[in-house]
Amino acid sequence: QALPTPSLQQAFSSRHRHFEAMFDWPLPVGSLIGLILVLVVLLVILAALSRRAILFVGTGYQLKVFGFMKTRVFNGPTVVCLNPFGYRRSQLVKATPLGRMDWLKVRDMNDGWERIERGPLLLFLGPHDEVLETGTGITMSKSEYVVVKDLVTGSLANVKGPCVWFPGPHENIVDAERSRGPFTLTLSTEGVHTAIALQEDEYLKLQDTSSGHVWIQKGKELVFPEPTWIIMGGSRKAWTLKSHQYLRLLDTTTGKVTVHRGEQTVFPGVREELLDERIMEAIELRANEYVKITDQTTGSIRVVAGTALVFLGANEILTEGEKQIAHEVDDAHAVLVKDISTGQQRLVTEKQLFIPGPSEVIEEVRAIIQLADYEAMIVRDKEGHLHFHYGDPNRKSNEPRSFFVAPYCEVVQLFWSSGLRRKNRDLCIERFDCRPQYMWNEIDCRTQDNVELVLETTFFWEVVDLAQMIRNTGNLPGDVYNQLRSQFIKHVARCTLKGFMEELHIISRNILKEDSSFYEVRGIKINSLDVTKYNCAEKRTSEVLQQIIEETTNRLNRLSQAESENEVRMFKMQGQIEQEKLNAELLEIQNKHTKTEAQVAGESEASRVAAFMKSLSPEVPKLEDRMVVWQTLRKTDALGVVSAGGASLYYTPNDVNLSIKSDK
Repeated sequence: QALPTPSLQQAFSSRHRHFEAMFDWPLPVGSLIGLILVLVVLLVILAALSRRAILFVGTGYQLKVFGFMKTRVFNGPTVVCLNPFGYRRSQLVKATPLGRMDWLKVRDMNDGWERIERGPLLLFLGPHDEVLETGTGITMSKSEYVVVKDLVTGSLANVKGPCVWFPGPHENIVDAERSRGPFTLTLSTEGVHTAIALQEDEYLKLQDTSSGHVWIQKGKELVFPEPTWIIMGGSRKAWTLKSHQYLRLLDTTTGKVTVHRGEQTVFPGVREELLDERIMEAIELRANEYVKITDQTTGSIRVVAGTALVFLGANEILTEGEKQIAHEVDDAHAVLVKDISTGQQRLVTEKQLFIPGPSEVIEEVRAIIQLADYEAMIVRDKEGHLHFHYGDPNRKSNEPRSFFVAPYCEVVQLFWSSGLRRKNRDLCIERFDCRPQYMWNEIDCRTQDNVELVLETTFFWEVVDLAQMIRNTGNLPGDVYNQLRSQFIKHVARCTLKGFMEELHIISRNILKEDSSFYEVRGIKINSLDVTKYNCAEKRTSEVLQQIIEETTNRLNRLSQAESENEVRMFKMQGQIEQEKLNAELLEIQNKHTKTEAQVAGESEASRVAAFMKSLSPEVPKLEDRMVVWQTLRKTDALGVVSAGGASLYYTPNDVNLSIKSDK
């Protein structure tokens, strides 16, 4: 409320003094006091009325006067004079300053209209205005936008930057995440979205929900999605193809397949999907490689051989899954080919790098069969006839030793029994060894004195006539084993254990002689049959037999030891005899050498003496005197030799010509 000004108070004081001067006469005290009270009351009433009648409104303020029928406002700065009895109350309100980015949403409570007040300004509200919302304008860059919804019409619209956005009276920002389908846009805390920046190799698949229209938005582009758009799958990379790459796109509406080769960047159509789920590499074929390609629309097959770079067509697939290696046909390898259109087979033996035709399938790569001199092989043709191939050039045969197995032919396989007792027929024979070889068997038989024996035999045999063997048996080791077992049982049963031990080798020879026709019929020749080991099947009998064998062995060992000792002694005596003979010869040789040495020494001494005597003859003419001189010199030499040693020498008087005389 406005207060009375000082000038009004001064005027009131001067009037009061003038009133006192007019009535300046003596009054009774009681009357005077009553008069003063009346004057005071009047003054209070006047002051109160003056405060309601005159109001002062400063800058930045607004006086809101609430009358009995309506409300008025007065914006400062101003002085408002009012009928103190013409309104209910007044209110001094501070005006709202709005900056450049500020805004207010105001509603007129009288008619309900709403409006937006934007800065910069000093806002004075109307008499019936009410502030509903305050806020700050949203600043958006070139790549930002907001989605605005009109609350009256329900329509949505994009407001793009660069700008500062202020809402309208009935506008509000909508969260775009609720209107973009499966794709989520970047959303700030103020509701500002960032536009989708597409590079040159990126694209978006968009759908307008209001019309159902779908299209591809390619880069390079800054995309501001409209409120009714749905981004299907988000931003995607286009396919960049190199020169050796390609891809196939399937139109899901029409089923049409299109092929795109590099070098290029491929953007799909609206209804197109990647058929092979990846970028395909062209098939690089070298000189020895090829592929078979099937056209699924016609079923036709084509063969592409290297060198080449193969791109599949729209409806083509690889028949065999991947590229194949061509087969080298040379002297050691051939190819068995089947034509699936006719079912016929052929064997390709011409030297080449073989690549099958569209309707041909390689059944097998066959290596040449080369037989050694001791090998043989049997081939059965499509009519069932057997052809015998031998490696030995001396064998009479029209079949070559090196050959390829022809179409519809097969190598004959025989399954022979294996093991010492030939129980399992699991030994597969394709190449027959015609060299002599051993066969080991283990046979049970019983002697006449009811001793059960287990024999181990060695059978040395060889194939003589392969064709006859094939005609008469399919399991040669099994037949031979059973025949040998039967013969040994028969012959061993005729003798006792002792007789068996003594006639073991005779029994083997008899069996071999008796069964010669059995082996000749089967085309084999038996070189020898030996029993290499035998033992008793029963443990107790085997122990007794072992004792007999040990005793026999010990006896033989003792005999052998005695013979060895005699031989040692005889050899020792012979050595001594030879030694004595050598000693006698040695003594004889030593005697001869001694005589020879003595003779040489005597001759030397004689020559020395003769020379001495001859040289002394002029001075000593007599021979006897020269002899005395010689002997004296020899004695002197002997004494010199003895004196030079450490021995003691004793002489007799005769030796030194010493005489003892006594002079009287």
